[in-house]
This record gives sequence, C-alpha cells and structure tokens, in this order.
Amino acid sequence: MQVGVQMWVMPIAVWVAALVAAYVAIARGPQPTARAYVIDQLLRYILLFPLGVLSLWAFIGHVFFPEQSAAAIGWTTSPFQYEIGVANLGLGLASIYAAFSTFQARVTIVIAAFCFLIGAGVGHINDILETGNLAPGNAGPIMITDFLTPIALAVLLFLVVRKPKSPATVALEHELRVARKALDDYRTALDKLGKD
Repeated sequence: MQVGVQMWVMPIAVWVAALVAAYVAIARGPQPTARAYVIDQLLRYILLFPLGVLSLWAFIGHVFFPEQSAAAIGWTTSPFQYEIGVANLGLGLASIYAAFSTFQARVTIVIAAFCFLIGAGVGHINDILETGNLAPGNAGPIMITDFLTPIALAVLLFLVVRKPKSPATVALEHELRVARKALDDYRTALDKLGKD
C-alpha cells in the first residue's frame, strides 16, 4: 500500500478499531454497565490504538522509510525524522503500557500526548497556511487525529472523578446489587406470606 494511501487509512482504521474494541468490551462487561466502566474501556482502547499503534506506525515510517514518509507529508527528508520517530516509539510504548496500567500512568501519557500531538497539529496547520501544503500526511486524517486523540483522552480523564474501578470491582458490585435485590424480594415474599 502506498504511503500516501496509508496516511488516509491508518488514522481512521485505528479509531475504528478502538471504538469496536471498546464496544465489545462494554457489551461483554457487567450489566447494567456502570459509567466508570464505559469510560475505562474507552480510555483503554483509545490509548491502545489511536495513540499506541498509530505512534508505533509513525515510528516505523519516520525511522525505516524516511523518504516515503517525508514525501507523504509534503516535506523533504530531514535528520529530525529520526528524532520524531524515536519520540513516537516512546509515546507508543508508553501508551500501550498505560492502556493496561494505573490511572496515574494514563494521566501521565495523556499529558505528554496532548503536548506532542497538539503541537504537531498546530505545525500542520501552520504549514497549510504558509505554503498551501495539502499532502495527505499534512492535511489529511492524521492532522485531525493530532487534535482528536489527545482531546478525547483529556475529556475522558476529566469525566473520571476518581480513579476508575477495576473490571473485577465493577463485576463484584453488580453481583452485590443482584444479591441485595434477591434478598429484598425474598423479604417481601415472606412479609406477604405472613400477612396472608
């Protein structure tokens, strides 16, 4: 697949993968689904795919295919591509770790991603305004995800009032609600039998 086509497909594909994975996890999770569980799953899969996988993809492109990557962005090859590639490697690996780690790890990587990706997005906009560069790697979906991904993650973190509960805790709370309801129903039935 040509790099220019990849610049259109990959940013969209990782977002679709994240939303499908989150949907499946939520659908298979405890019912009724708690708000904290939904937020946790969305955070996990956005960290994993749009931030983690896409960053690793950018690492591979900038480090191993610098000419093709630069051409897809509408730029000339530069030694800075190696540095950007390695920065993407760190961001990608840290994002995958944070997806399955603590709330604090998630906050930390979202701060780093927010600074890095928003800055990259502003750079793309400046390039469009100054040079008219509408190359797929500069003005396509990658520019949109430079803003969408960190903003979505920041909003989800903002919605988490406290550390999200683990899936095991959410499942246990659900079982306790079911048990309490069954006990209340039993007591109601006993009271009804006593009155008859």
